[in-house]
Amino acid sequence: MSLPDKAFPVSWDQFHRDARALAWRLAGLNQTFKAIVCITRGGLVPAAIISRELNIRLIETVCVASYHDYVNQGDMVLLKGIAPELMENGGETVLVVDDLTDTGKTAAQVRTMLPRAHFACVYAKPKGVPTVDTFITEVSQDTWIYFPWDMGFTYQEPIAKGAG
Repeated sequence: MSLPDKAFPVSWDQFHRDARALAWRLAGLNQTFKAIVCITRGGLVPAAIISRELNIRLIETVCVASYHDYVNQGDMVLLKGIAPELMENGGETVLVVDDLTDTGKTAAQVRTMLPRAHFACVYAKPKGVPTVDTFITEVSQDTWIYFPWDMGFTYQEPIAKGAG
C-alpha cells in the first residue's frame, strides 16, 4: 500500500504526548466531567489516557462505523448506543472523546445524542473543527493520518521524489 501525498504518520509516543496535551487543555477548562463517552474505535486510546489524567473512572462507548474500507467514509452506522443515564440533561457532565474529527459527520451524529456534552479530539481537519469543542492539532483536509494501531514498521519513501 502506498502512502498518499500528505501522509501524517503518528507514533505511539507522539500520540501519547498529544493525548496528554488534550488532557491538560481539558483540565484547564475547570469543568467537572463525570464520564467519558469514547467514539469507537479511534476514541478508545485517547479516552484511556484522558481518563487517567483527569481521574474519570466511568467510561462508556458509542460505536459508530463510517470508514468501512479504511479509505472512504461511507454511511454512518450506529452499532451501539449510549447508556440512558449518561444521556440525561443532554450529557451535560459527559466528555466525548475521539482520535480525529475528519468531516464532522460522526461527531454530529453523537452530538444529537449528547447535545450538551463537551466534545474533544486529538486531531481535527477543517471540515470537522466546527463539530468539536476542544482539539490539539489541526491538519489539512487532504492529509491522511496513520495512527500507530494501524501501522507496522516499514520503509518510508522520501517526501521529495528522487531524493537520494
